[in-house]
Amino acid sequence: MEFDISTLMMIFFIIFMIISMWKIYAFLPNKQLEDDDTTPEATKDLMHLMLRVIKENNGELTNAELFEKMQENEEFDSQKFWRFNLNRLNQLLQKYYLENPDAKSIMDIYEGIKD
Repeated sequence: MEFDISTLMMIFFIIFMIISMWKIYAFLPNKQLEDDDTTPEATKDLMHLMLRVIKENNGELTNAELFEKMQENEEFDSQKFWRFNLNRLNQLLQKYYLENPDAKSIMDIYEGIKD
């Protein structure tokens, strides 16, 4: 059986393309990381913790104090939320403000949840 050069080139091209696609697939993340704090569940946990800390401190907190109190709370999982920082807290607060337009500050959040 005799192959001409174009047939051989096409066979090798297809073989190497399949190998390349497999190599790309092998390195793509296939499962969610355990310490991923950007998932909806992790965001919900952080939001719940934020609201709890605000309620425990009667809403008399600044952003920096809220950040410190959240990290000191016994519910805070430092292994899962190792990337949690003040910027992430500000994002949570902005998300809460967007979902609740009547809240404009931490004291407003406290007034809304104290009941």
